Amino acid sequence: MIANTDIAPLYQKIKRYISDKIHSGEFPPNGRVPSEHELVREFSVSRMTVNRALRELATEGLLARVPGVGTFVAQTQTTGHLLQVTSIAEDVRERGHQYSASVITHGQVKPPKEVADWMKISARTKAFYTVVLHEENGVPIQLEERYVNPVGAPDYGGIDLEKSTPSEFLLANVPLQRVRHTVRTTMPSENVSQKLGMSPNVPCLILDRKTWSQSTPISFVHLYHSGDTYALSDTFLPTKQ
Repeated sequence: MIANTDIAPLYQKIKRYISDKIHSGEFPPNGRVPSEHELVREFSVSRMTVNRALRELATEGLLARVPGVGTFVAQTQTTGHLLQVTSIAEDVRERGHQYSASVITHGQVKPPKEVADWMKISARTKAFYTVVLHEENGVPIQLEERYVNPVGAPDYGGIDLEKSTPSEFLLANVPLQRVRHTVRTTMPSENVSQKLGMSPNVPCLILDRKTWSQSTPISFVHLYHSGDTYALSDTFLPTKQ
């Protein structure tokens, strides 16, 4: 039994106890937290006090309560940019977290007809093709599948993916003129689901990005994310009239 030795309201003590366990990792994401009955017994408080603590933690986004099942630690949701083109490595580091990546493939392939037609290259011309799994604190957050036009970005094949992400390289070496974003959701393939460590029956959030430089199509990329842990958000400031 945990003794109540300070003057904070009892429900605040329970909130602090659970919050500390979550932030220390003792209560992991999607893990079940003690039941109301267990907390009542542990803290020698009323069920109403425990209910208030759990309810407020759920409102604050730390817990998810499933009626008839239990209370669980909420899965942390990562937010990416919807309007801007940035490097995911920079985004992760700005959050104070550790960025890492696994290069799955990097070379040249004959692209799908849709990509070749958009790039305005012949069916026999090979495009650069890169697949990278991006990670935040060791957890996969984005699977990137990218085709790059060898006509518009001939130096892309020499990129050192140990030192730079594809976005970082292109932003630094190919002037960005135009971007088109399309957001869609679909159930992931087994390959995508496994690489992102997705839970069963969770949809995949996909950002399709096309970029141009000096009217030349440069990059066609699919960015895959787990729909329950990733969101796209941005702020638009209209030009003053």
